[in-house]
Amino acid sequence: VQLVDSGGGTVQPGGSLRLSCAASGFTISSYDMMWVRQAPGKGPEWVSAINTAGGQTHYTDSVKGRFTISRDNAKNTLYLQLNSLEPEDTALYYCLRGIDSLRGQGTQVTVSS
Repeated sequence: VQLVDSGGGTVQPGGSLRLSCAASGFTISSYDMMWVRQAPGKGPEWVSAINTAGGQTHYTDSVKGRFTISRDNAKNTLYLQLNSLEPEDTALYYCLRGIDSLRGQGTQVTVSS
């Protein structure tokens, strides 16, 4: 049972990235899943979540309208589309299974000109 994060990188302000979280050993559609980020010197910050029933999505205020969480059940993969990136979005991003906090290793997003 594991989660593997990928898709991070360095982009200029206003740029976009798509983060992926590939799950193995369980079915992501059966669990509430979320993305969390941790900026240097700061604590973890919840970013977004998608629930199992109906696939309702939720976002922290600072990313509403810019980030989109989704999942591909056939690929058993969770995604986070990041648009209109700002320097304040720089952080290590990781996916997390809500029921027990199983998490991926994280993928670094750096927004810099």
